[in-house]
Amino acid sequence: MQSSTHGASALEHLSPVWFVPVMGWCGLAQAWLSSKGFGAETTSLIAKTAGAVALAIFLSISLLSLLRWFRFAPAVALDMQHPIRHPFLATIPISIMLLAGLGAAMFWDISESLNTSFQLLWMAGSLLELAATLWVTALWLKAKDAGGPSWNAVTPILFIPVVGNALAPLAGLPIGLESWAMAQFGIGLFLWPVLQTLLVARWVHVGPLPSRMMPSLFILVVPPSIVGLDLLQMGVALPWIWCMWGLGAFFLALALTQIAALRQLPFGMPHWGMSFPLAALTILTLRLADLSHCGWLVLPGYALLAITSSLILWLSYCTLKGLQNGTLLSPEAG
Repeated sequence: MQSSTHGASALEHLSPVWFVPVMGWCGLAQAWLSSKGFGAETTSLIAKTAGAVALAIFLSISLLSLLRWFRFAPAVALDMQHPIRHPFLATIPISIMLLAGLGAAMFWDISESLNTSFQLLWMAGSLLELAATLWVTALWLKAKDAGGPSWNAVTPILFIPVVGNALAPLAGLPIGLESWAMAQFGIGLFLWPVLQTLLVARWVHVGPLPSRMMPSLFILVVPPSIVGLDLLQMGVALPWIWCMWGLGAFFLALALTQIAALRQLPFGMPHWGMSFPLAALTILTLRLADLSHCGWLVLPGYALLAITSSLILWLSYCTLKGLQNGTLLSPEAG
């Protein structure tokens, strides 16, 4: 009976932040697909393994989240109304888009029906991502006393819906949905500098983030890294892509200045906020390294790949350990 009660309590606290590991493992799979120095068979096997892990996590968390919705509807509503955590809802459609894009990258043109399945899955994720973005940004129009945002609510977590829109061309272009993907990309391209400006203003008016939110600083790496990958895929002039790479590298260096504070934090799901950002910059670095006059990036690219792979394995180990000893899935841990 006690075990059953504990399981129900844990399920109640299964917030959408648990979809972030799906993003991390999808990013790791794409990073290995972008590496060229270990042989096609090796990189394909590692990428497919990482993709399988991402899919397994997504299916498991989706089923448990559906059960949570039926059994603990007020807890779900609380997540949607939480001033800081509500953007994590966008991790669900982003996970769908990433899985569809990863599947297309690995298995495109095997059969027409499989191609259609990837397109439909990606479109479903894209529509849900647009809905999540509209819902989050609509909250900004509310007065503070009516549930609108305050300066304390302006954190890097708000970038999550933006990231989903910026991701659109990476899979949308190769699967033949160019117009749709580019229209969605425009939304992300507009919202990114707006949020960046708000975040700087927040630091000036309120001060630094709470220590528990320090891992979210890594999220700042994602928009320039993803936009750089988009521009590279579109064939935009290389200097613009270098601008994005430099900005992503700067934000990574900025986040790393807080590494001492990060090491003092007890492990929690916010630590997964480091995974996808590192993977995104790793992918951009490795793809730039394949271009002429960019060969000097090969070693930094493989160093980032090793760091990202080690980080995600460590995060996964700590998550399993936290589930086993009960330090996760609590009101504070998420």
